[in-house]
Amino acid sequence: MAAASRSRVAHLLRQLQRAACQCPTHSHTYSQAPGISPSGKITDYAFEMAVSNIRYGAGVTKEVGMDLQNMGAKNVCMMTDKNLSRLPPVQIVMDSLVKNALWKLLSLPKRELLMPMLLWVVAPPWTPVKPLIFPTTSGTGSETTGVAIFDYEPLKVKIGIGSRAIKPTLGLIDPLHTLHMPDRVVANSGFDVLCHALESYTALPYHMRSPCPSNPIFRPAYQGSNPISDIWAVHALRIVAKYLKRAVRNPDDLEARSNMHLASAFAGIGFGNAGVHLCHGMSYPISGLVKTYKAKDYSVDHPLVPHGLSVVLTSPAVFTFTAQMFPERHLETAEILGADTRTARIADAGLVLADTLRKLLFDLDVDDGLAAIGYSKVDIPALVKGTLPQERVTKLAPRPQSEEDLSALFEASMKLY
Repeated sequence: MAAASRSRVAHLLRQLQRAACQCPTHSHTYSQAPGISPSGKITDYAFEMAVSNIRYGAGVTKEVGMDLQNMGAKNVCMMTDKNLSRLPPVQIVMDSLVKNALWKLLSLPKRELLMPMLLWVVAPPWTPVKPLIFPTTSGTGSETTGVAIFDYEPLKVKIGIGSRAIKPTLGLIDPLHTLHMPDRVVANSGFDVLCHALESYTALPYHMRSPCPSNPIFRPAYQGSNPISDIWAVHALRIVAKYLKRAVRNPDDLEARSNMHLASAFAGIGFGNAGVHLCHGMSYPISGLVKTYKAKDYSVDHPLVPHGLSVVLTSPAVFTFTAQMFPERHLETAEILGADTRTARIADAGLVLADTLRKLLFDLDVDDGLAAIGYSKVDIPALVKGTLPQERVTKLAPRPQSEEDLSALFEASMKLY
């Protein structure tokens, strides 16, 4: 077929898509056939929901030994660190392993663990891996997803790796774990939940994502927003709006911390299938290029920008930028988070959401932008350079971005208030 003919066919298909009914039952957008993006690329037409088995309840961690025994496990590896190992949740796991005779202590330095861990996380999607159980605090949603974050400190590289093969076999969501989290850890974990929900709900819709996989096994873990992930994201936002401030301000508020733990899992189900976009893509260099900043309440002897903080600091600028696409969703999320949108114009959706986020961050005493954690305008080229390789997530932003756009977003995030 001649190039001109191919171009004309693509043009006609696009015209049909624009003119067609947009309801899920009848529209071309949702038909069981690949679509065509405005750039002429073949887009996907389906999405999948991949979620771990999840168990929720205060005290479920003590069941982990029985779970492993039920799986027929013979050799168990428990991974922790020197700080967590001193806290009750790790002791509960150890006690459960000993009670079911599944215990052997093995301590390895980071270098010896590096290669096996890398081989594990880059397994192709059809490769079976050993059973994986996640007892977590709250924030990441890791117990529900097939996504791992790899931080290689010598090169100041922090990247996300997504594969359905590394989805946990079982996620244990134990609210009692959250009672041992200091208030800044609760706040930053909550910001991660917040951005997971906001980004997955405003991500490029799955039927606009390209390329369409040649085989369903190659469909990525992050597929774009979809009708099922939307439900989880919105519900997570409602919980964040109601309970985040309470969870931060009162360490004994088990109701608030339990609900934030659930919100983390709900948002994890949403973004674990829909994906995240610019806040997360820009967060990796913010964390990786840290200079001297040491976060309060984190027992580390080296500079650290907590993940949730690195994500949320760019959120006002990011959602001002992305609101040009799907402004209704941006306005809806602002309303969920407490904004009075009765007289708001749809054209101002991004500004309304950004102001709502700034108020939340100010109320929770968050550092005043990237400048407050040690960055300045001279760092922007390096921050942009660190963001460009993160196409796994940045391509899911509803609005494409150039290097100049990224530079402007980092500059706008230097100061928040």
